[in-house]
Amino acid sequence: MTDETTTANTDSSGAACAPRAAGSPGAAPDWEKRFRAPRVSLPEWAEDAPDRSLFVSNATGTFELYAWDRATGEQRQVTDRPNGTTDGTLTPDGEWIWWFSDTDGDEFGVWMRQPFGGGADEPAAPGLEPSYPAGLALGRDGTAVIGRSTDEDGTTIHVVRPGQPPVEIYRHRESAGVGALSHDGSLIAVEHTEHGDAMHSAIRVVRPDGSTVAELDDTKGGTEELGLSVMGFAPVDGDSRLLVGHQRRGRWEPMIWDPLSGEESALAIDLPGDVGADWYPDGAALLVEHEFRARAELWRYEPLTRTLTRVETPTGTVSGATARPDGAVEFLWSSAAQPPEVRSTSGAVVLDPPGAKAPGSVPVTDAWVEGPGGTVHALVQRPEGDGPFPTVFEVHGGPTWHDSDAFASGPAAWVDHGFAVVRVNYRGSTGYGREWTDALKHRVGLIELEDIAAVREWAVSSGLADPQRLVLSGGSWGGYLTLLGLGTQPEAWALGLAAVPVADYVTAYHDEMEALKAMDRTLLGGTPEEVPERFEASSPLTYVDAVRAPVYISAGVNDPRCPIRQVENYVDRLKARNHPHEVYRYDAGHGSLVVEERIKQVRLELDFTRRYLGLGGDGELKE
Repeated sequence: MTDETTTANTDSSGAACAPRAAGSPGAAPDWEKRFRAPRVSLPEWAEDAPDRSLFVSNATGTFELYAWDRATGEQRQVTDRPNGTTDGTLTPDGEWIWWFSDTDGDEFGVWMRQPFGGGADEPAAPGLEPSYPAGLALGRDGTAVIGRSTDEDGTTIHVVRPGQPPVEIYRHRESAGVGALSHDGSLIAVEHTEHGDAMHSAIRVVRPDGSTVAELDDTKGGTEELGLSVMGFAPVDGDSRLLVGHQRRGRWEPMIWDPLSGEESALAIDLPGDVGADWYPDGAALLVEHEFRARAELWRYEPLTRTLTRVETPTGTVSGATARPDGAVEFLWSSAAQPPEVRSTSGAVVLDPPGAKAPGSVPVTDAWVEGPGGTVHALVQRPEGDGPFPTVFEVHGGPTWHDSDAFASGPAAWVDHGFAVVRVNYRGSTGYGREWTDALKHRVGLIELEDIAAVREWAVSSGLADPQRLVLSGGSWGGYLTLLGLGTQPEAWALGLAAVPVADYVTAYHDEMEALKAMDRTLLGGTPEEVPERFEASSPLTYVDAVRAPVYISAGVNDPRCPIRQVENYVDRLKARNHPHEVYRYDAGHGSLVVEERIKQVRLELDFTRRYLGLGGDGELKE
């Protein structure tokens, strides 16, 4: 660590400035236990070998892939890399595990494969050069459909057959990806944005030779563009029905489209909020995932009888679900107060990782606040005691994402230290209808901060938040909004914590991966050269000289989404002002999959905040 008057920088180790953990000497505090507690993802299973499963776990301290033979109970670790591995899948016969190999989190690499029972890794698609992944679909005859994205070529899609060189069947400069492969391998669904709007995809169904079968495009012929998404072909040979998500009624909901006949079948799923779906294994019913007001639940829908039946799950958030061949539904569930569990409607425990369980946290309450663009929903967690509390506004990434009533170790750590935590589902968030999600175009960042400001005013006036101790914090898009908010609302915030942020929008655009360039062109209406005034208005660097609050920034040096050069440009401007700030750089990409690294980052944020707000370990103001 070096000292530059009011400036402190850390190197990639961070060891020189690591503070003491909260809690009694020699005992790990609850907030650290939550991160270290073994966790598992919802297991994926091979379609034709349902006893063979693949899941992700942090059991070794790094998130890696694990194979699970349900028939024997045997589990084994598949991948073992310094920065972790989470992107993998099974072939339909369960014989092979495919996993994506990048370099230190840079997301640029190739697909590898390994036998399910163990063995050496080998290139899964020899002949394809490294790229960013753009979808993958594996067929029953060994065929693979592989989407690739590079700065030079845009998006390409290749069909790879055993023992044959890859064959390119699709190429376009705009973003696209492999959506699905039909059960018999005769049809490929491609999501694309050839029309230039990266927020609203169209669908093209092609044959394995690349010839077009049918198009479904809701971006044409209307006064506004609507998006489509591929949810999957029916899991039955000879069945060409494709489950498609659409926005024709102002929200995401499914329909069934047959690209061979052109028939579209609307579904009688009358639920508020966004609705997604997947097929039951026999193709006779749909497993419906329903998101509404930051909670998620499950339903079963039968298209022939138009029957909708509730699948019982606890109140909270279902983060993923799958229907098994025996009709049982397995799902990953949690709430803000209760750690995640993989449950089954059969009553059986699906996966119960060994080791200490994560301590719980406090539940969320809902706040509904009138903002300039409509009612804003926020989730609030309160520590023990009476307010007003020092308060962290934890801003989610995306921007097309949303905070939910789900377990999160980061917010729980702040609550443990006496902070209230407020999470705002600003305009741009999903789950509140298409109009809410699409509202941030052109005034990017400024729209979201208007909603955060409305909730901030409510939090102060209600007595929840201490107006002198308000912290703006977030990662990725949340980190971007943190830096932008510190510059455009300098009187409002006492401190800012920005993880893997966009800091200099123009440089970020030129350095980021191609798919994100397409999204930025959609959000801002062009490139920095075409609409310089919009990039300037939305860039944190524009307002850096107005920042008053101390700033903490953490960034991965291999990040392809929020690249390091644009972060350094922002830091250099803070240095030039001798403005109080600290920077932590670590050897990974857009975040870390290593548990102890994540704990270190939270510890550094807690220490920075306590020092600059003059707080003790429990959040109390020091005398």
